[in-house]
Amino acid sequence: MHQFLSFVQKEFYHILRDKRTLLILLGMPIVQIILFGFAISTEVRNARLAVFDPSNDVVTQRIINQFDANRYFSLSMRLDNPENIDDVFRKNKADLVMVFEEKFNENLLHTGKASIQLIVDGTDPNVATILIGYANNIIASYQQELMTGKNIPLQIIPQVRLLYNPQMKSAYNFVPGVLGLILMLICAMMTSISIVREKERGTMEVLLVSPMKPLLIILAKAVPYFALSAVNLITILLLSVFVLGVPIAGSIFWLAVISLVFILVALSLGLLISSLVETQVAAMLASGMVLMMPVMILSGMIFPIENMPLPLQWISSIIPARWYIAAVKKIMIEGLSISYAMKELIILLVMAFVLITISLKKFKHRL
Repeated sequence: MHQFLSFVQKEFYHILRDKRTLLILLGMPIVQIILFGFAISTEVRNARLAVFDPSNDVVTQRIINQFDANRYFSLSMRLDNPENIDDVFRKNKADLVMVFEEKFNENLLHTGKASIQLIVDGTDPNVATILIGYANNIIASYQQELMTGKNIPLQIIPQVRLLYNPQMKSAYNFVPGVLGLILMLICAMMTSISIVREKERGTMEVLLVSPMKPLLIILAKAVPYFALSAVNLITILLLSVFVLGVPIAGSIFWLAVISLVFILVALSLGLLISSLVETQVAAMLASGMVLMMPVMILSGMIFPIENMPLPLQWISSIIPARWYIAAVKKIMIEGLSISYAMKELIILLVMAFVLITISLKKFKHRL
């Protein structure tokens, strides 16, 4: 029994000496419970509401106030011209646009019917369905309140219009997310593992003392994964178009440019991980913690970023996949020009420059 306890004590000493393993064992559950507890939510709260109200009567104002008072919506802007509705969605200034018909109150009193058009971005079918459901419930509740004590039946008819994805295909939402996840994992994880594998085998030292410069050695390790990622990009896009029926509505050239910049960001991130760890297992764990879980939860791939607490929204800003997925949706799904995705492209370029600079400074030229 004494020998058994001695071995148990020895294992505790090994674990306590290895600070990185201890951090993973004790830190990962805390990070996971925070992310899963606060980031994962099927509710859509504080959705930005834009209103075009040519009638501007008592009833329309009450309906707008009902929406604004509800926790699911927040009135963000009033439109003067219905031609600006598409531009509102292109610039991501609203999640739902509500359009009242002219003489709304007058039509409701004389004919017993009036219509409200609900316009929503259909690139994320789940969010669009939830927002339409919330809006219909608020309108139905106000209609019931309006009919209280009246013998005349009144009917407010919501007319739903879905932009960019009228068929409500889920592929329109998950294709950009899967594209970002696959490119990130292949580039970053495989690059970090391949370089660390050289360290473990002792062959990295042989490579570093060769006539070739260390920078060229690292580039030589990264180029194959860059090429494989480009092949994966082409494959996913072909499958999306011809198998899943998701068309490329915008410029293929700019979609390729943004994708290649994102691949460069992922490669530099993999290089940074390889310079911080010494074993393949550590590289895989670091890649899984730093890349896979945040990409799936904090990039907007599955759960809307707007629903998350502010600290998690700030953290999501440093996730490269968030900006890449947003840019792909704008160009590939919505068919917008590169000017609408210029913000995302600039952020990815800055990330690539910063990560490459840090990675090269952290990389050990001598073992």
